[in-house]
Amino acid sequence: MRRDRDRSERFLRACRMQPVDRTPVWLMRQAGRYWPAYRALRARYSMLELLRTPELALEITLQPVHAFELDAAIVFSDILLLLDAVGLGLEFVQGEGPRLRHPVRDPDAIAHWPDPDVCKTMAPTLDTIRAARR
Repeated sequence: MRRDRDRSERFLRACRMQPVDRTPVWLMRQAGRYWPAYRALRARYSMLELLRTPELALEITLQPVHAFELDAAIVFSDILLLLDAVGLGLEFVQGEGPRLRHPVRDPDAIAHWPDPDVCKTMAPTLDTIRAARR
């Protein structure tokens, strides 16, 4: 546990432009093409289930941290969740990627968007962050 805290402290010190013993390392990855542990989860759950289930998102977030000696993690999430919150109908299509069931076709459509409850929409991501910090 102490070693994990030392690594995250190294990253935070570097972010504050304070001296560190070495350059911190973290990975942002597109895991879907090659990471076996991620692919195993993706075979069992839809992308939206992974994004909206904090326990699953945490598992994906921590996979590279457990596999390598990294100093920080990139939280598994997707900014596209906000598009779903305004009624655009986000879905992830196998072999294609994200798709909107109700795409914006003209600027007037934006005027009819509801005010999204961002706290509700992003609650799974916030729960994932809290769990990752622990």
